[in-house]
Amino acid sequence: MRTIFLLFTLTCILNDTETIYLDNASFEGPPSDATVPVGWLPCEPGTTPDILPGFWGVTLDPSDGDTYVGLITRGDGSWESICQRLPLSISSGTCYQFTIDLAYSRIYAGYNNPLQLRIWGGTSKCQKGQLLWESKRIESEDWETFPIQFTAEKRINYLILEAFHKEGRFSYRGNILIDHITPLKNCARATVSPFPYPSSGAPSGRTTF
Repeated sequence: MRTIFLLFTLTCILNDTETIYLDNASFEGPPSDATVPVGWLPCEPGTTPDILPGFWGVTLDPSDGDTYVGLITRGDGSWESICQRLPLSISSGTCYQFTIDLAYSRIYAGYNNPLQLRIWGGTSKCQKGQLLWESKRIESEDWETFPIQFTAEKRINYLILEAFHKEGRFSYRGNILIDHITPLKNCARATVSPFPYPSSGAPSGRTTF
């Protein structure tokens, strides 16, 4: 009985500390225009992100590594989004947390207005099944780090990053810069301690944080 309980507790601890590492989470690659970073896939039609700095007048240094990615919205109402298949699926009811760095460039070849970022979770490529997080309008020309926490409503296999201005029709030329997505980790929660045991040999149910 004691052995079974210890194995159960160890399994819970391992699940609580599960970490999901994204491929190329800092968008590394040779600086270039109209290029999807390695490890990512384009979603919206016309998605041609840029690996920066060095193009379109964007000169901000990366927050991590050597490069980052820029997404835009256009005057014709189109926008850019990219996605990645997660190496591990996220199960329904599971809570994860991570951080992301965001900034804005005052000069971006005419796409010079600030945007928001939306992060979606989906079961298939580019499928926006659940809105996991939406940023404020990013107006800082230096990097800001944002903590993100979400609980999956259903299984998530893909993470989607979307440049966002507003719902419906719009004419708006904007940009958002994205860098340094940290690994996704299970949200901290209470665990049951196996000690001390009462005389019956069953666990006491004491919680630790």
